[in-house]
Amino acid sequence: MTSAAFCSHDRVKMDGAMWGPLGGISFAVKDLFAVEGVTACFGNPTWLATHEPATRTAPVVLSLLRAGATLVGLTITDEMALSLTGENAHYGTPVNSRRPDRVPGGSSSGSAAAVAAGACAFALGTDTGGSVRVPASHCGIYGFRPTHGVVSTDGVLPLAPRFDTVGWFARDARTLARVGEVLLPPAARQARPRGLLTAPALARLLDPKAGPAFAMAAAKLSHHLGCRLDSVDLEASVPADAWLPTYLALQNAEMASTHRPWIEQQRPAFGSLIAGRVARALAVTADEVEDAEAVRDALVARVDAILAGGAWLVWPSAAGAAPPRGLPDAQTDAIAGRALTLSALASLCGLPQVSLPDAEVDGCPFGISLIGPRGSDRALLAAVRAVQSPS
Repeated sequence: MTSAAFCSHDRVKMDGAMWGPLGGISFAVKDLFAVEGVTACFGNPTWLATHEPATRTAPVVLSLLRAGATLVGLTITDEMALSLTGENAHYGTPVNSRRPDRVPGGSSSGSAAAVAAGACAFALGTDTGGSVRVPASHCGIYGFRPTHGVVSTDGVLPLAPRFDTVGWFARDARTLARVGEVLLPPAARQARPRGLLTAPALARLLDPKAGPAFAMAAAKLSHHLGCRLDSVDLEASVPADAWLPTYLALQNAEMASTHRPWIEQQRPAFGSLIAGRVARALAVTADEVEDAEAVRDALVARVDAILAGGAWLVWPSAAGAAPPRGLPDAQTDAIAGRALTLSALASLCGLPQVSLPDAEVDGCPFGISLIGPRGSDRALLAAVRAVQSPS
């Protein structure tokens, strides 16, 4: 079965250095990353037709090539990186090899699908509001979103720069960590968490069968890490019902500021789901943004205080199993809203999050995540590696 994960508008192959820590393994990149001589299409044919080829390769891609990894292709993305499903009206839907009847998740859909299908050892995606974490969960692989700002986004098409991160996927924790050794800054220490925390009240956002699956996986994870599992009230200052509108107001305002001139000049044809989201982004008001900034500040203060003692959060990577392909837009938006509420926490707070393929719901993959304080990226990856291969 083909993964249908790779872009057809340009075939990319770049050999890595002869020697390096990633020598002998292959990778792919989401079609937002600059590759010299190639035009990234941002999931939309009008974007492809109205932009010139890149004059240089994104630094993050060059770092991987210099480390010995070989680039084997560009992967399909949702239009403008504005969806969590992975269904592109113009270029099709990459195949979720674990459940071909279900979506792969997006917007880093092709990268997740390529890794899950074994077409490459790892792949770069971008994660603004869950676009690595959700497809990792749906496809049954590892996915990592770093602390905001620690991995360069230079040469990567932006959605909302204040939230945009470069993340990556792998089928095993060792490869996930090896990529981190190349891309992440050095860490003073890699301490394990002093405790793990869950937020039981947020189970209301999960599909009915996902709640018990998450609880079992969280208990198993705490056992492997040798940490006590406690509960915490994350909604004391900002209820979870406010996280989604807060995140969307800020993301959409940045998206509109960045891309409004191109949208209004070119009037691109979007798929119906994305067209609705673009319209909402262009309509965000200054008052909505001002209100959202205040809510975000309160949430960041609350979460920072909770993590200050060395605890990590155990978190659902998505709201449940991957939805079926081809659902109506309204149903897709409802499902995506719950997933985005969950993923908005790390996005709004700029925190690193790693998704592990440690649970199932109705025979479908379902990811469980660890969220650490800012700068705990290497510690998170080391912990996940220890969980997968305990000594």
